[in-house]
Amino acid sequence: MADVTDVAFRRIIAKYGKPDVLWTEFVSADGLLFADKAGREKLLKDLEFSEVERPIVAQFFSARPDAMKEAAGLASRLGFDGIDINMGCPDRSIEKQGAGAAMIKNPKLAREIIRAAKEGGNGLPVSVKTRIGYNKDELETWLPELLAEEPAVVTIHARTRKEMSKVPARWEHVLRAVEICDEMKSDALIFGNGDVESLADAKEKVEKWHADGAMLGRAVFGNPWLFSKDGHIPTIEERLKTLVEHTKLFEELLGDYKNFAVMKKHYKAYVTGWDGARELRAQLMEVSNASEVEAVVSQFIHREGILT
Repeated sequence: MADVTDVAFRRIIAKYGKPDVLWTEFVSADGLLFADKAGREKLLKDLEFSEVERPIVAQFFSARPDAMKEAAGLASRLGFDGIDINMGCPDRSIEKQGAGAAMIKNPKLAREIIRAAKEGGNGLPVSVKTRIGYNKDELETWLPELLAEEPAVVTIHARTRKEMSKVPARWEHVLRAVEICDEMKSDALIFGNGDVESLADAKEKVEKWHADGAMLGRAVFGNPWLFSKDGHIPTIEERLKTLVEHTKLFEELLGDYKNFAVMKKHYKAYVTGWDGARELRAQLMEVSNASEVEAVVSQFIHREGILT
């Protein structure tokens, strides 16, 4: 997720509840090829990762096969474990480029993009994340186009682009995707995505709808313990100390590249669900660096009667 699952947050996730696979934020393949030096450096920062994050997949978007091929080659040289193509993002600025969910309307180009990633990726597995359709359910025609290019994985967000995330995800479409995959005798794995709230919920959905796996996105926001195998539920103090740790890591790794305001959306997610959370969130909206965050949180933690 853009400006959420950056290298700082992924390291925190890997420490407190590592999933089976991690994906980067989605990165513009066009930008990697055509941006000026400063722009390219910023994009490369989005592709930084550490060994503790493995296996790690580089996620790209583009409507240009030449750019996708170059980006895939870069992912291979950087040592990624896979390449993922985002064909589901509904952001209008992405769609104006013909990328993201706009790919659903152009299957011929989508197939060219997959081929380009495979050609450039030096043997890395290539996967696709997409939706069941653009304005309506088009799985019967859209998915076979993707499977014809033999991707390693297709992740199905069980909503259309038009629906965004405004309606409940309909996992029966994930089941239908599995059936289509079987009918085509494809070796691709089918992952489901949408409204997965926990590791237990993911396992239940995977079993019920016969998927090969589930992708969790929004649920990890403010909850790096989401994938912990023991089902750990953090105390308020743990949440706040991890918030500070996350902030320091963000400042260390990304402070010269990203606006500090990016962290404030994380504070809204970390700080919720207990007495005093609203007041603390308001204070954190006014901070401008990690030292100020640590001071505000420390004061909160040591205030008598706050923690239970």
